[in-house]
Parts: sequence; structure tokens; C-alpha cells
Amino acid sequence: MLFIDKNGIVDAERIKIKRFPGIERGLMAQVNGIVVHQTDAATAQSTFNSYGDKGAHGAHLLIDKDGTIYQTASLLRVTNHVGRLKSRCIATCNCSPTELRLAMAVEHNTSQLSRHEHKKPWPERYPSNYDSIGIEIVGKSHEVPQKPGKPKEEPVYESVTGQQNAALQWLISELTDTLSIASNAVFRHPLLSKKNKTEASTARW
Repeated sequence: MLFIDKNGIVDAERIKIKRFPGIERGLMAQVNGIVVHQTDAATAQSTFNSYGDKGAHGAHLLIDKDGTIYQTASLLRVTNHVGRLKSRCIATCNCSPTELRLAMAVEHNTSQLSRHEHKKPWPERYPSNYDSIGIEIVGKSHEVPQKPGKPKEEPVYESVTGQQNAALQWLISELTDTLSIASNAVFRHPLLSKKNKTEASTARW
């Protein structure tokens, strides 16, 4: 179990505090899930630098390549780390006929689909910025050489290190236990939002 103080800051020997209030938004009343990301930056410091920008987006925690864990935002505050939601019922083939028609009608308009999903109660939708904790893993994506006559492929994220995965496993175990988050409510970013499919694909917990 983690000790979380009244400001949403974790007191644990394994977690270093490096808070960036600029990435925090309003209060988060309920935590329903955890979303695992990769930073698309080569170093932790590159991400920290971006967190200082006006209107910056970010996540609550960051795991460096050597497995060091940083808390970068209060666990009681919203951060913009998820983006636009996909349809959970389409992804799980669990839509009612009415819901399937509604979701399919706006499936190719990510803004409309996300607004539609946000109206649903948990767990009918994926966790959003407003009810999830974000964990960033330092890792850069790299361009794939284009093959003649073939469309350009998405960049591919570098593999998560063994030290990062060990830290991630410990962190997720502690967070799910402390905050009573279901073990099946931990998601890779591309599953619930339209992102590069290789992001966090090698993360293990």
C-alpha cells in the first residue's frame, strides 16, 4: 500500500517527487483506471522540459530508463494524458444494436465519438483524463525505412527496458491495491485512444 497525502503526493522510498503543477487541471473525484504511455522522447529530462511549457499535457508518473520512478503530478488532479476516446463497446464487440448504430455513425470523427463516449458511465467506456492515472515510460519512436512502392509506415517505439518493466510492475501493483483499481482496468494508450499502435507495446505488468 502507498501512503498518499492530502495533496495527492506519494510518500514512498521508491518514488521521487518532481511535481509540475502546470500539467495539472481540476480535481479528480474518482480513479477508475490506469493508462500506460511512452514519452516519445529519448530522456526523462526532455519530457520534464516540455512539462514546463504553457498549456503542457502530461501524466502523473514517469519511469526513466534505469527504472527510476518520478511523480510529476498530484494523484488527486486531472492531467491531459488520454486524448480522444475510442468506442469500448465496438472494441469489445459488446454494443447493443442501438449503441452500435450511434457509435458507427461517428466512428470516423474522433471528436464526436469521444464526446459520445464521455457521456457514458464507467465501465461502459474506457477511462478518460477525468478518471485515470497516467504513467509515462521514457522511450523514443523511430522512423521505419520506407520500402519502394509501399506506403510510409508509422514510427516504431523502442522497447521498454527490463528495469522499466520491473518498476512498472511494482508501481501498478501498488496503485491498484491502494486505490482499489481493478487489475483489468490498466490499459496501453493506443487501446483506448487513436495513437501509434507500438506505443507501450513492450510494457509488461
